[in-house]
Amino acid sequence: MKNRKKTFEIALLGLLLALEFVFAYVKIPMASGLCITFNMVPVAIAAIAMGISGGAIVGGIFGLLSFSTCFGWFGGDAFGALLLNMNPFYTFVLCVVTRVMVGALAAAIHKLISKWVDVRICYMITGLLTALLNTILFMSALVLLFGNTAEVQGMVGGKSFLLFIVTSVGVNSVIEIVISTVLTGAVGTALKKAKLI
Repeated sequence: MKNRKKTFEIALLGLLLALEFVFAYVKIPMASGLCITFNMVPVAIAAIAMGISGGAIVGGIFGLLSFSTCFGWFGGDAFGALLLNMNPFYTFVLCVVTRVMVGALAAAIHKLISKWVDVRICYMITGLLTALLNTILFMSALVLLFGNTAEVQGMVGGKSFLLFIVTSVGVNSVIEIVISTVLTGAVGTALKKAKLI
């Protein structure tokens, strides 16, 4: 039984990592300069099925793929390239470290709430919180690390940082949260029905 579970986790991890590479190409650009992505769904599934280590690994791969777009890979990201030119280390922290934290936190929260909430609802909540955590941690790190730069100050345009965050990611965040909630709930339920998690 232990070997079967380990084999399933390795296979699932491979599938989720492959999905991260596919989703690296699937982006919906928005007027804010940020893109809607689907990359949080594999992170949420990994957090549910494999716990903190799985969530952190898949989150880390998403982060590395996001960081690679700053170099022009996977269609490139002009905003990421701008940040990379300002400070490569901060850009790495923004893209990678925040996503590792999202995966680990999503898994910890899932484990905590699964004790009190119906399993299907728990999967949906985990999907919702994974996308929400991604937005909160990414935008908080952006303001913390790059908030004093002329480029980010120009984007803020005299607004408070909170208002800037809300207006920049408002539509993006809502769409990503809905997608992550619905897909994570559906996939998690299917895996549970198949007795794979």
